[in-house]
Amino acid sequence: MNITILDDYFDTLRTLNCFQTLQGHQVTIWNDHVQDVDALAGRLENTEALVLIRERTEIRAPLLERLPRLKLISQRSVYPHIDVDACTRLGVIVSSNMHMDTPSYATAELTWGLILAAMRQIPQQMASLKAGKWQIGVGGTLRGHTLGIYGYGRIGSVVASYGRAFGMDVLVWASEASRERARAEGLAVAHSKGDFFEACDVLSLHLRLHEATRGIVTAAELARMKPGALLVNTSRAELIAPGALAAALRAGRPGMAAVDVYEEEPLSDTAHPLLAMDNVVCTPHIGYVSRDEYEIQFTDVFGQIAAYHEGRPINVVNPDVLGHGG
Repeated sequence: MNITILDDYFDTLRTLNCFQTLQGHQVTIWNDHVQDVDALAGRLENTEALVLIRERTEIRAPLLERLPRLKLISQRSVYPHIDVDACTRLGVIVSSNMHMDTPSYATAELTWGLILAAMRQIPQQMASLKAGKWQIGVGGTLRGHTLGIYGYGRIGSVVASYGRAFGMDVLVWASEASRERARAEGLAVAHSKGDFFEACDVLSLHLRLHEATRGIVTAAELARMKPGALLVNTSRAELIAPGALAAALRAGRPGMAAVDVYEEEPLSDTAHPLLAMDNVVCTPHIGYVSRDEYEIQFTDVFGQIAAYHEGRPINVVNPDVLGHGG
């Protein structure tokens, strides 16, 4: 098969052990990011199986309609960037393992890296030292403070366990089922969403993005946070109401933020308000970007291609497409 991989920025995938799964196929890898439909249509005109790295490129009907040879899109995790209905109409299978039982330890570890960086002002202290200056302020420690986990799923539960190791009091807010699971695992659960935002010294978001969670963190809730609190988001920017975080930081509640995700990615606008704030630590959506995590993810992604090639597609998110004979 003709297989194309998009957005492999550092040409990493060919160096993974699982890349051997694609041996015998014609594989084309693109290392830059392109969203222009004409450019993508040119690159993908002979593609039969398309590999996506998470949500880096949108695949919508105007592009899909220009790719008559495309039969399979293989990726991992959620797929808001794919027009699944158009794929079904055009006979394109979308395979995506939702990995509900496999925590992203890479994302959980980055979450803690951001917490430590923000609380101890590590980027700011480094910049000061490189500028020929010494200490620029006094940071905060974590032991004995309250870590809030909003969304107690496969990542939130791991971040919570790290919080316990740091001697923090862990407080959970989540869906009713997740709150019950947190209680069963010995964690405290907030009485209400408002109480949760008021109580946390560090509040970390770990929710999947869908229509019910879009904008679930409001300006009013951010305003209830402590002036010295830290808001961490390694999940999705759209969980927070548009513009609410920057406004809240300007108002002083919360006092700090650490973010890895943005409403538009890749973020190239150096005038983005969060990038200009001294009380914000920003990273370019690297939560899942580690060699170990890539090996796990693309074992699934390439395995889905192998299964399709053998005539037994797996993890199909649009099963109606199978009636097309694809």
